[in-house]
Amino acid sequence: MTRFPPTRLAALERLSRFVPHAGRDYAARRNYDLGPDKHDGVSMLSPYLRTRLLTERDVLDAVLGRHSASAAEKFVQEVFWRTYWKGWLEMRPAVWTQYKTALKGQIDAVQTQSGLRAAWEAACTGQTEIACFNAWANELVETGYMHNHARMWFASIWIFTLRLPWELGADFFLRHLLDGDPASNTLGWRWVAGIQTPGKTYLARTSNISKFTEGRFAPKWQLAGEAPALNAPPVPERQPVPAVAPPRPNLTTGLLLHDDDLSPGYVLDAGLAPIATAVVTTRKGLSPLSIAPKVEAFAQAASEDTVTRFTDRLGTIARPAPTAPALARWAAEQGIEQILTPYAPVGPNADLIGRLAAMPDGPRIAQIRRDFDSAAWPHATHGFFRFKDQIQTLLGAMRGLNTVR
Repeated sequence: MTRFPPTRLAALERLSRFVPHAGRDYAARRNYDLGPDKHDGVSMLSPYLRTRLLTERDVLDAVLGRHSASAAEKFVQEVFWRTYWKGWLEMRPAVWTQYKTALKGQIDAVQTQSGLRAAWEAACTGQTEIACFNAWANELVETGYMHNHARMWFASIWIFTLRLPWELGADFFLRHLLDGDPASNTLGWRWVAGIQTPGKTYLARTSNISKFTEGRFAPKWQLAGEAPALNAPPVPERQPVPAVAPPRPNLTTGLLLHDDDLSPGYVLDAGLAPIATAVVTTRKGLSPLSIAPKVEAFAQAASEDTVTRFTDRLGTIARPAPTAPALARWAAEQGIEQILTPYAPVGPNADLIGRLAAMPDGPRIAQIRRDFDSAAWPHATHGFFRFKDQIQTLLGAMRGLNTVR
């Protein structure tokens, strides 16, 4: 909590400190991992973007208010990577279901195969023979954060050197990362494994690790020399981005505030004043195993910060269990006919809302999706580089301009 205070004020302060460095400084230093508390080359805003204590637009407006689009190109692309992953998964939600099913199978295997269990435990506790891998595992468990470049190295070593199932590695990240996101995490691990872009894998190399850790690590002769792509089920057919049902102004309305979007001003500005608000966090739904306490604590504290900031607009506030029956009881007790909520992308909150919507005689659900997401997600049809061609258009639309300086 001291490294990442879970408040919007702390997020804005970190953004303010980073903005002067979001241009050429970022482009030059973004790949360097110099160790815990030395990640000065990157923004470290991801936990705040994950909960949307800061929105993508907050960040892009601040950066492009200081730098030209060309100078800040690398950072702007990183912001849009997160958007791309979400859009890609939103149109292929079965990939999340496939991952969860496969993960349960791998967890069962851990329980029955002693060799796999020993190797998995050594990797999760940083007790392998690879010093850099151990350092990254320990940093993640201690801080809830890992440098993006180190995440790629770590995943590659997990899969191709340690030969552990990629689903267990993705789960290790989701259980410990403050910014653990179903889309970015699942699809990033699939990419390293050669599943996301079929046949294209990522191989961690000693020279690359040595260069970008400035000699802190050089795992010579310890890493796999090749990275054969893994087998996986075919990618499901792409679906349209789901439609959203607009709220009905004549229904008694309550607000569902969840930890995928803790900047609910755009929902509250839709013209409906909720008589009550239910606040839920669903980080425990990211894994069948125990989530690190700091991950759940960050989400809960960030939610409380939002409640404090918007308290005069939320009506009666309750914190029911994050289950469909508990939310249905809350709505019935409050006389709520319609639940208004920020749109929840694929993940535990979307699963929860889906179960609630399927309950007979339950309240009507009205999700409101941000214009930013509605504009960007439909372009996540293929790989990122095709999506990247739309960034300037999306920025222009975001800022109400035909061009971006």
